Amino acid sequence: MPAERLLPSSEAADLVALATEIARDELAPRAAAAEEAEQFPREQFRLLGKSGLLGLPYSERWGGGDVSYEVYLQVLEEIATAWMTVGVGLSVHTMSCYALTQYGTDEQRDRWLPDMLEGSLLGAYALSETQAGSDAAALSTRARLDGPDYVVNGTKAWITHAGVADFYTTMVRTGPDEISCLLVDGATEGLSAAPRERKMGLTGSPTAQMIFENARVPAERLLGAPGAGLRIALSSLSSGRLGIAACAVGLAQAALDEAVAYAKGRSQFGRPIIDFQGVEFLLADMAATVEASRALYLDAARRRDRGMPFNRQASIAKLVATDGAMKVTTDAVQVLGGAGYTRDFPVERYMREAKVPQIFEGTNQIQRLVIARELKNA
Repeated sequence: MPAERLLPSSEAADLVALATEIARDELAPRAAAAEEAEQFPREQFRLLGKSGLLGLPYSERWGGGDVSYEVYLQVLEEIATAWMTVGVGLSVHTMSCYALTQYGTDEQRDRWLPDMLEGSLLGAYALSETQAGSDAAALSTRARLDGPDYVVNGTKAWITHAGVADFYTTMVRTGPDEISCLLVDGATEGLSAAPRERKMGLTGSPTAQMIFENARVPAERLLGAPGAGLRIALSSLSSGRLGIAACAVGLAQAALDEAVAYAKGRSQFGRPIIDFQGVEFLLADMAATVEASRALYLDAARRRDRGMPFNRQASIAKLVATDGAMKVTTDAVQVLGGAGYTRDFPVERYMREAKVPQIFEGTNQIQRLVIARELKNA
């Protein structure tokens, strides 16, 4: 059941309706088989690009949609409701474009951004390392300037779209106390992907280490000033957390819809199980969680759109929505009982997929630190 939307314009309503149609007709029918086969949905990302959904919050000058974050996130939720791998991939791609849109020069944007926003180039975001996850400033991948190029050595970890991305927005150490941002071409010699991680969920999305071995990256691919990398990374993550919150709400909505449909159709003791208080209260709590989480990400998005501070609200939305999705998907399995534990129904996949949003774009423990720090400094 598509969520009831309060959209700011008829154009926004049409855009969300387009996303709903694509999600229903092109994504949902393929999701289960592709996840089972661990097949990356590259063609579906191209479709999103051709449909104008791959660069929604960015400027029309470079092929974006010039829509508000409030509208973009609702589109993202619709995509994630149908197929979480594609929703998360869209969020990651949007975050990977952020550094170029916000810190690149017009010349850099003119050169690379149109292909990113229309779907020819798919992005990845390379910040984390094995020993630099929550402690992003501890990264050790180094880039040494050598003539017109940076020579990059090191290993990035937990990279979504590893090995299939066309570009990697990469944070590197360019000095003892200096972290910078490079826009690395996926075909760069000396850049390779390690074998894919064997994950419990989002199996259609490749996650792996990216290895830099004397990879030469032209200095013209430096985004922002040398040393601006950590600021760029943290700024990107603030917006990226809203994307993950929207994806989590989409996943929870899918689980709720499946649970309601099953409870209406499953009878015990002569009546549908949805008539039993133990089930209907469970479903009511699930619905309340979905609605509350949606309200939180929309509030944070509206603050962002108005140029107001939103870091704390983004962390709250990410924390509540992803914890909520874990609870809702677990409860959906409970509503379906033994059937929910089988792969004949999608809720077991939803439950597996709900775990990692609590971890990436900053663990939910880190979100609590961000929220507490902002409260202390208020």
